[in-house]
Amino acid sequence: MSRVSLQGRVAVVTGAARGVGELLARKLSARGVKVALVGLEPDELKQVAARLHGEGEYWHADVTDPEAMARVAVEVKERFGRIDIVVANAGVATGGPFVDSDPESWRRVIEVNLIGSAVTARAFLPALLETRGYLLQIASLAALTPAPMMSAYCASKSGVEAYAHSLRGEVGHRGVKVGVGYLSWTDTDMVRGADQDDVMRELRQRLPWPTNKTYPLGPAVERLVDGIERRSAHVYGQWWLRGMQSVRGYLPAIIGTGGQREMRRFGDRLDGRRIGLVGAGGAADEQGRAQGRKDAGVQGRKGAATVRK
Repeated sequence: MSRVSLQGRVAVVTGAARGVGELLARKLSARGVKVALVGLEPDELKQVAARLHGEGEYWHADVTDPEAMARVAVEVKERFGRIDIVVANAGVATGGPFVDSDPESWRRVIEVNLIGSAVTARAFLPALLETRGYLLQIASLAALTPAPMMSAYCASKSGVEAYAHSLRGEVGHRGVKVGVGYLSWTDTDMVRGADQDDVMRELRQRLPWPTNKTYPLGPAVERLVDGIERRSAHVYGQWWLRGMQSVRGYLPAIIGTGGQREMRRFGDRLDGRRIGLVGAGGAADEQGRAQGRKDAGVQGRKGAATVRK
């Protein structure tokens, strides 16, 4: 598959304050891309924008807010003149047994990872249709295989994979390409946050190789950039994930059997476990929602999008 020059293109990256989004924005910028950063942490976004190699600005917005994201889309196009690439990367995670899970955190994972991705695409697709651009939806190993203690995250990532595949068929004839990016456990704040729970950490360590490793961020993001340059339908952050596609149909039965064994092993350690959103990104999301509720109580609902120049 041929590569497309990224020089002078305009890319929008959600969840750009840290982790995959931050490094992806910087690597795209190093290839001559003008980058619009979108996220919930304005101070961190400002720092990322300052480290970009070329033009870039940041927008503070919640990807689940349609009005805010629509305004961001208008403002990004006004600022840069066009939009060629959108990376729907924003995501949060929680873990633990479903029966004891915090309903609000469980629902929020679905809202951010799945609904937020759709809101992002809805806001930016008109601009991508004008440029015959490329949308990269970040999914996960969790879209390929279920996992105990990760019901919300697996459901959300399976959902965005199916949604992106459907969207590809709808917009391809109009020149817009849609790709799905798959990542295994990658060294980010989210994964490190999940590992702070001893049961989640031990469960992951007991997974079969190569799914039990934490992989460095840099090579995974380089593969994402390569996929963007190729406008690929599928992008794999770790080489072995491509092979998972051929066996994914067998995995639910295997995980169902093995998962029961592992749940029995941990026994009473699982009782009553309730885990909120993990990592610094999860904390930022919870803080942002708490502030939003506070502001709504005082002033009524306000739009979430602001731009810093």
